[in-house]
Amino acid sequence: MLNKADRADLLALAAILMWASLATLGVSLAHVPPFLLTGLGLLVGSALALPLSRWRWQAWVLPWRTLALGVYGLFGFHLLLFMALRTAPALQANLINYLWPLGMVVLAPVLLPGLRWRAAQVGAALLGFAGAAVVILGRAGGEASGGWHAGYALALGSALVWSSYSLLTRRVPAFPTSAVGSFAAVSGLLSLACHALWEPAVDLSARDALLIVALGLGPLGGAFFLWDAALKAGDPRRIGLLAFLTPLLSTAVVLVATGQALTASLALGGLMIVGAAVWGSREAG
Repeated sequence: MLNKADRADLLALAAILMWASLATLGVSLAHVPPFLLTGLGLLVGSALALPLSRWRWQAWVLPWRTLALGVYGLFGFHLLLFMALRTAPALQANLINYLWPLGMVVLAPVLLPGLRWRAAQVGAALLGFAGAAVVILGRAGGEASGGWHAGYALALGSALVWSSYSLLTRRVPAFPTSAVGSFAAVSGLLSLACHALWEPAVDLSARDALLIVALGLGPLGGAFFLWDAALKAGDPRRIGLLAFLTPLLSTAVVLVATGQALTASLALGGLMIVGAAVWGSREAG
């Protein structure tokens, strides 16, 4: 019988595995404008709330502050990240964005009463981010663009949005995980509005539609429900450390899908991230 902490870990790992498929799906859908892709994916994902709520529409009704928090998380994160990727080198922006697991560990005692900092957990989070940096930089062959870009601030903002959203869901009145469908639906509509304002219209093929459904059921839908369930059941500092597995698994999936060989940076980064997760989980509580 799983205890509460182990159940939370498994739920978080399931969400992380779904997020790991995002890069591979994104490559296949690279011709679709990002806000259109996100909007459609979120709307597909929001439909998962129907079976989760046993087809009760009442589960979608939330206090406005709770709904605002959900839209802040799902829509705010994607908006800032996409703007960052448009105004700064993608490599560095993506790396800065992956500060969000570290933010969960560092901000948890600030935003959630009853938790406190532990030096080992902060150290493990820093080790995990260093491992993520090794994976991401190694994937690009160590190439980097010098100079400051305003997009870096936007990438940092996206990281802070997701880490604070993940923590603050425990500060609002309790809501069922199925209500995440409301977050996704409103965020999806806002993303489509951004598409209409900023992106060119495109025609989607039947293959595109199938991949977008997979995107919505997985990394842009199902993962958010699993993530919420994990945060309700477990220690957010421990879950934040597990989240550093996302860039590692994402890179591994891309390598497998493209038939590329394992790289030294992936192996080293993987050891650092797994070591950080084990180290930090032992200090949870």
